[in-house]
Amino acid sequence: MYVLSISVQKYNNTDFEEQIFDFRKKVPEKWKKRRIYAIMVIDEAAQKRRVSMPENLEKSISGLVDELLDSYGEEKYIDKASTFEYPDEEVIVHLIDSLKRLVLQGFYNNKNYKVLTMKSPISILMEDVIYNLTRQIAIVCKYNADCECREEDLSEKALAITLDFLKTLPKIREYVETDVEAFYEGDPAAYNKDEIIYCYPGRNAVLTYRLAHELHLLGVRLIPRIMTEHAHSLTGIDIHPGATIGKYFFIDHGTGIVIGETTVIGEHVKVYQGVTLGALSTRGGQNLKGKRRHPTIEDHVTIYSGASILGGETVIGEGAVIGGNTFITSSIPAGAKVSVKNQELAVNLSSGSDAGRELPVHFEARKLDEEDSWFYII
Repeated sequence: MYVLSISVQKYNNTDFEEQIFDFRKKVPEKWKKRRIYAIMVIDEAAQKRRVSMPENLEKSISGLVDELLDSYGEEKYIDKASTFEYPDEEVIVHLIDSLKRLVLQGFYNNKNYKVLTMKSPISILMEDVIYNLTRQIAIVCKYNADCECREEDLSEKALAITLDFLKTLPKIREYVETDVEAFYEGDPAAYNKDEIIYCYPGRNAVLTYRLAHELHLLGVRLIPRIMTEHAHSLTGIDIHPGATIGKYFFIDHGTGIVIGETTVIGEHVKVYQGVTLGALSTRGGQNLKGKRRHPTIEDHVTIYSGASILGGETVIGEGAVIGGNTFITSSIPAGAKVSVKNQELAVNLSSGSDAGRELPVHFEARKLDEEDSWFYII
């Protein structure tokens, strides 16, 4: 490439344009057509200023580093420094992607591999998962209270857990198949099932949960939570890996949904955005660990947007419909429809002859069992 360097201090000189004109005459015609040439203007004064900056900047950086290092010596919990004893979040995210390829191989196959059989790419993925997941599980084994393995035995135990987990993949695929069906049947805006798999954040969150849940059942700590929190950060859907969720689970829209650790959800359940399946109170803190704190949702229940269902003794009976923005802390019988009574709105007039006066807005009462549309406001 032809390059002309001109000092910015010569901008006001009469020969500035002449230098550019002479330069362009020297550039071959074919380079001109393709615009493969450049005119570089150099600010010499700015360069001199930059030369003097590093010494001051180096002192500033050194001071900042010293102050930060001093704070590390204050014996905070977050000061624990051990490069090799904590799980690697990037590796776990890579594992999620690899596991999704194993579950949905037809949709997420690796285009880099030109193979004639499905077995070869599956074998490559499987070996990658075994290697990385075994290493990560060996690291988090220390979080198990009953972990009494010697260092040399950790890898063997971690490998056994990894293989047990991989044996659950056919079961996970079976559940995912029913979830995709539920998403498609539950949303008239979906044109086909491919759209569900590629586009719907709820499908992504539920699949990640199903993978993490199986690891949770095998007693693996930390890794399942990293997995579901990664999905949470991508989708806005927070499903604890300890929750129990049956087949044909449908999440529509999804943003703001929270499903707590001890929640039990049956089959053919629909949940809309902003729903909380949570604990009635967490004032007991760590004393509540291991106790039922979250509700049970039986089969064929629909929970519309903004509803909160709280408490470990709360059971929503089969076939119940929970209206939007309801707040429930006690059990609901099977087949019931729950809604908030019509609210009275007040319109505050801010201009005109009626400024400052409030006018009530009344709603005409109607029988709620005539239609289902009253439950859901999007």
